[in-house]
Amino acid sequence: MKWLLILALVACSRNREHQPAVERSAHVETPPKLPATPIGPTTTQLVTAVPDEWDSTTATMRLWHREAGTDWQPVGAPWPVVIGANGAAWGIGLHGNGPPAGHTGPAKLEGDQKSPAGSFLLGPSYGYAAAPPKGTKLPYTPTDDQIKCVDDPGSLHYGTIVNQLAVQPDWHSAENLRRPDALYTWVIDVAHNPSRVPGDGSCIFLHVWKDPHTPTVGCTAMAEPQVQSLLAELDPAQVPVFVLLPQREYASLAAAWGLPTL
Repeated sequence: MKWLLILALVACSRNREHQPAVERSAHVETPPKLPATPIGPTTTQLVTAVPDEWDSTTATMRLWHREAGTDWQPVGAPWPVVIGANGAAWGIGLHGNGPPAGHTGPAKLEGDQKSPAGSFLLGPSYGYAAAPPKGTKLPYTPTDDQIKCVDDPGSLHYGTIVNQLAVQPDWHSAENLRRPDALYTWVIDVAHNPSRVPGDGSCIFLHVWKDPHTPTVGCTAMAEPQVQSLLAELDPAQVPVFVLLPQREYASLAAAWGLPTL
């Protein structure tokens, strides 16, 4: 038995040699426990974004609310948003990794300029102002030139927002959350790739758009008043979830995921 145990340990050691150069276990925090379904019963706030096709660069967004055990009801009117310059692709979220069983579609990768499709937790929030809009309940952090979102898959901090003065920088690229333009005036984090799998996409936000015709590099963007409105509405106690799905996928998954009728 002792020799069998030694052989098993050697085999495990050899398997680890074939893992990516970045050791996930060395830098990936244990992700939060996720609901058993893409939209669990504790979620009473939902934000949907529905592009026409996988390669569309615009979508229609809407906020929904429900009481426990009741159907989804719209909160206000829908509004336009822009998404990735190359459309959308299945991300990693509450729905799992990639397309659900029986579904197909592109897979999200770092730098592909596609917005992640699927179901994702929302929050916390960030912005240029010292304080968030009135009524904001999501945790809020004011940004400055030191606040970065690391998008370098080779970094131990990949997929995290850090103050570069508080960590040892080891990245070759990162997004500045204090930009020279208005795009990150208000930011809501989308929990895509929560386990921070290197190369599967990072730094996904809801934020302010440049204009209604300019797509993003992978986020979902909208007019500033709409971001402020979301900040005033979203409540961590209601476990808000963001769902982005092209029309056909949305219609196909609506019953299984408990999505509202558009």
